[in-house]
Amino acid sequence: MNYFVTGATGFIGRFLVGRLLKREDSRVFALVRSGSEYKLDALRRRLGVDADRLVAIQGDINEKLLGVSKRDQDDLNGQVDHFFHLAAIYDLTADENTQRYTNIEGTRQTLKLAEKLEAGCFHHVSSIAAAGLYNGTFTEDMFEEATGLDDPYLLTKHESEALVRQESKLPWRIYRPSMVVGHSETGEMDKIDGPYYMFKLIQKLKDVLPNWMPLIGVEGGHFNVVPVDFVADALDHGVFADVCGGRLRAVVDPAGRLDHVGDADPVRH
Repeated sequence: MNYFVTGATGFIGRFLVGRLLKREDSRVFALVRSGSEYKLDALRRRLGVDADRLVAIQGDINEKLLGVSKRDQDDLNGQVDHFFHLAAIYDLTADENTQRYTNIEGTRQTLKLAEKLEAGCFHHVSSIAAAGLYNGTFTEDMFEEATGLDDPYLLTKHESEALVRQESKLPWRIYRPSMVVGHSETGEMDKIDGPYYMFKLIQKLKDVLPNWMPLIGVEGGHFNVVPVDFVADALDHGVFADVCGGRLRAVVDPAGRLDHVGDADPVRH
């Protein structure tokens, strides 16, 4: 089985790729920017696989059709069973134009590439941020009900998910993880992205959420977090799902959720 992954060398992506390559005869095509090939080399060494199984595809999330060459497009046409889109800006301090261009236009171009390659299923990693600041229980069946989307990060996560819902010509699955932290067994955490998902978002939310809403590390309360291996398991599980088209899964801890976090059971396999 063949997979195409954007964000393959990122915090979640590295763990997802490892799971995908555990399957016999599986191959992963990973989008890699020019000058970042060393990151994929490091991932190959970590996983003990060669370049024939973890294949670099030159491109850039900010270019038309992700900058993938016509030759690679032709070679991959009809060969991708599952297309995973993880690449996005998670920097909450990034300016609005940068977030919009990468998170929204990047998703649009990713969709177009997946469609051009005639991929079997499109897997989009969204976020609980797509719910905005909705006051109440935001379930997996809800989307348009999102409120408080003035913040660029919340807005771009919502609008990129809307693109998949409204414009995808392929069967799709959407995943909404909560705050992603280190590995549940080893504690491994990305030095840049991992802790940033948690602490910087908490810091940002402190400025926009009501004072009565408790935030861990701020007022000693609770906040919904999930370990990176839990999220990778959920994405990997999506490959085995009976129905690809039009499905959404909240990847959260049901025992510690905030009201605006999707309340469905997390995915395990």
